[in-house]
Amino acid sequence: MPWAIVIHGGAGNLRQEISSAEQEAACRRTLREALEAGRAVLQGGGDSLDAVEQAVIRLEDSPLFNAGKGSVFSSSGTNELDASIMSGRTLEAGAVAAVQRIRNPISLARRVMERSPHVMLTGEGAERFAREQGMTLVSREYFRTEWRWRQWREARRREVGKESAAPPPAEEKFGTVGAVALDQNGHLAAGTSTGGMINKRYGRVGDSPLIGAGTYADDRTCAVSATGHGEYFIRLAVAHDVSALMAYRGLSVTAAAATVIHEKVAALGGQGGVIALDRRGRFAMPFNTPGMYRGALDADGRLVIRIFGARSESRE
Repeated sequence: MPWAIVIHGGAGNLRQEISSAEQEAACRRTLREALEAGRAVLQGGGDSLDAVEQAVIRLEDSPLFNAGKGSVFSSSGTNELDASIMSGRTLEAGAVAAVQRIRNPISLARRVMERSPHVMLTGEGAERFAREQGMTLVSREYFRTEWRWRQWREARRREVGKESAAPPPAEEKFGTVGAVALDQNGHLAAGTSTGGMINKRYGRVGDSPLIGAGTYADDRTCAVSATGHGEYFIRLAVAHDVSALMAYRGLSVTAAAATVIHEKVAALGGQGGVIALDRRGRFAMPFNTPGMYRGALDADGRLVIRIFGARSESRE
């Protein structure tokens, strides 16, 4: 059986995120490392859930992306992290939201899925569960990076004199990492992790930890991880909608993903993208923003790593 892994590191106006050729090269190296982490699992016959978790961990551990270390700051000046993971084989899922001391939220989400009767745990309850599971909690300072702190201070400066409900500038809406994988047994999995939106309000939770919005996997159709302005993705149940278009209308993974991003999300004025992978190893990576960190690797050794360029890249 073929295997494949597809990843993303967020979508948006990435020219404002990438300040130099050296930083762009570092982003590409980290995307490659995440793909290689997935390959190490899948090439040896490992499970798609393991591949997704390991790939996302590499992205969470990098300060270059808005997940784990390097997450953006909320309106209260804290880092509040969300993540989810789903098995296409069993449709089991786990998620955590608004955690502040979990180094790798994707791993805690998996524990919620496999070691609790629940799908989602939040805040202090999720961290208590983590301690019960033997996970070591880190200092809140672990997640801080100076450039994210400067971004937050600038966002706060712009906010002065404006309505608190006013939407943030476009470059502040996006920032998520995710992975989808197909293993040699034909099983799909998906995972997503994020620090959320810069200067987000009052315990705000976006689409990333919500099954069906930011993450979905079903062996009968596809695995999906989303990135973008989460409020739109929640309203449209974006990740599940890609699967539903394949199941009920018979669309290919490419057509389904493109329809959701370029027609449905765009019609509401939302921005972002998805990565989607079907049970035959075909994938799509559509987005409607200036860029999206993304990459793919399969059993034939075909490697794709992109930041800018075509907004509807796929492999049939």
